[in-house]
Order: sequence, then structure tokens, then C-alpha cells
Amino acid sequence: MPMSDYVQSIRDRIGTDFLLLPGVTAVIRDGDRFLLGRHAHSGLWSFIGGGIEPGEEPQDALEREVLEETGARIRVGRIIGAYGGEPQMVQYPNGDRVGYVSVAYECELLSAAAPDLDELLELAWFDLEAIADLPHRDWIDRVISDAERLIAETDQRP
Repeated sequence: MPMSDYVQSIRDRIGTDFLLLPGVTAVIRDGDRFLLGRHAHSGLWSFIGGGIEPGEEPQDALEREVLEETGARIRVGRIIGAYGGEPQMVQYPNGDRVGYVSVAYECELLSAAAPDLDELLELAWFDLEAIADLPHRDWIDRVISDAERLIAETDQRP
């Protein structure tokens, strides 16, 4: 999907200068596997997600982004963590520089998923060992670690 009208209006004023944006990330699991998409702009594997529009609730933004990028519906669960800084900075092929502050949520896949082929080249399930060997965004390693810790803590509760 092309950039939102909101981001385009800012880009019209600032050009490709750095822009800090709020985002959301879907951590979709099936047992010990994670659903990742290979992004068209970078060729790297990452979670599905995107920007929050003005006035939009983060969970609604996540449902919208997953639907736009995969055609799938999800159930948004608990927050895994919030992520930002250098690992969340991207320069797009058109020169636009962006830094995201993204909230990652556990999500349950409710319907079949297929890449939209504009933003994602492909979708696939990977276990931790396979993810380590993929060309991927480094920050997802932290998200996966936090998700694993959260599950372990939940499993230990009486």
C-alpha cells in the first residue's frame, strides 16, 4: 500500500528528511513457528505491521495492516513490548528516512494469509533456528526473545 495521506502531507513539507512514526507489529505464532513476511522494499524478513494513522487505536491499526498486507484477519492479544532506536530506522528506496517506535502484540491468525505482493514478496512460517539463518531485520530477534520470555512466564504461573 502506498504511504498514507497523513505521511504524504508531511513528506510534501519535509521531503526525505528523517520522520519519527508510531507503529505496530504482529507477532503471529503457531507453536514454535513465527509468521514472517519478506518485504519488497528491502528483501528482508520481518513481522507484519505498519504505521498508526491519526486518531486510530493501535490494535485497530494492527488489524488493518495485517489485513492489507496478508488478507488475513487476526485477534490481537497482549503487548509483548515497545521498540525503537537505531534498529527501527529505515531508509526506503525513494530516500525517505523513517524511525519507527513500534508496539509488538501477540496475535492469533483467524484466517488464511497470502502476501499482497506490493509490500510483501512472500509469507512463511519459521522456527527460531531458521529465523537465525534468514536475512532479517535485527530488531525482530529482541521481539522474539521477549515473546519467548512472556510465554515462559505465563507457563510458570499457578
